Amino acid sequence: MKIILLYGGKSAEHEISLLSAHSILQAIMYSVYTVQPIYITKDGRWIKGEVLDQPSLGDQQLILRSSDQMGWSDANTPSQGIEIAPGAIQEKDAIVFPVLHGPNGEDGTIQGFLEVLDMPYVGAGITASATGMDKIITKALFNQAGIPQVPYVAFTDSEWKLQQEALIQKVEGTLLYPLFVKPANMGSSVGISKVQDKKCLIEAVTEALKFDRRIVVEQGIQAEECEVAVLGNADIHVSTVGHLVKKQDFYDYNEKYVNNTIEMEIPAHLPENVIDQIQNYAKRAYLAIDGAGLARADFFVTSNYDIYINELNTMPGFTQFSMYPSLWQATGLNYRDLIEELLQLAMTRYHARRQLTQALID
Repeated sequence: MKIILLYGGKSAEHEISLLSAHSILQAIMYSVYTVQPIYITKDGRWIKGEVLDQPSLGDQQLILRSSDQMGWSDANTPSQGIEIAPGAIQEKDAIVFPVLHGPNGEDGTIQGFLEVLDMPYVGAGITASATGMDKIITKALFNQAGIPQVPYVAFTDSEWKLQQEALIQKVEGTLLYPLFVKPANMGSSVGISKVQDKKCLIEAVTEALKFDRRIVVEQGIQAEECEVAVLGNADIHVSTVGHLVKKQDFYDYNEKYVNNTIEMEIPAHLPENVIDQIQNYAKRAYLAIDGAGLARADFFVTSNYDIYINELNTMPGFTQFSMYPSLWQATGLNYRDLIEELLQLAMTRYHARRQLTQALID
């Protein structure tokens, strides 16, 4: 079977996608699969590379260029590709692995496109991808599922323009500094700021509005960050719980992915009943958004062991050292077998959907 690997994308998390794709390519069982790399550039061009039957040399090799972007001297470089229309990826007996993080990849757009092409794909469907990406919608669903969350205030760019002072009063009357200001539809801490006063709040909202028109302001709390990996379709499995060992209160995008200053403690040193509750909340959150394939559930745990869900990431970072595969490694499922399990879950879900569609036609 051929795996069509989609990576890159029109997203601020483009570089993370390259790292994830490179790691996946090192672990594919090439005795069973070939891989068709499809690189989506930052400006949305789809570049098709040569079919791979062995691992790539490095993540930079995955930055493909079409012939019109290269000089004649580059004609035989391994990064040469052909620009294609997105629909040209449609192929029988192929499965798509969309290793795309953030908007235009993890938010239901690619998933809807692949549904139209009638192709099996790894990960969550349209509903789970769209809701999992949107912090405001997930908060509403988690509240309905009875999963504790920190207090928050949400608003749009138009509301901010027309009612800025009223919104500031609402925020300061409802929440206490420090606060976290977040774009509703971004991941990997892109556009997120920690603020201590009104001046910083205004600056942080201005920054967040560069990434999304909808904003969430959350109550900051003294807590540890813990994460659990979820795997499955109807039959849901959860990993052991991991803990992010922080040397400072807040890590932005650069600290997480450029400077790589975050350490992971797996398993987390927590009481057994707390671990059980975190895992239970992770399953409930996964069901609440209609999850499928995989997700990483992120939580805050206070010194009193109060638990608050932060978010559910439907396509988490997938390097061999990322939290999601590391959690499964610690639980007894290695990286290569995890990829194989995700491929099988994708095929199972695809065939189940086709049976439902056929039943409706009949």
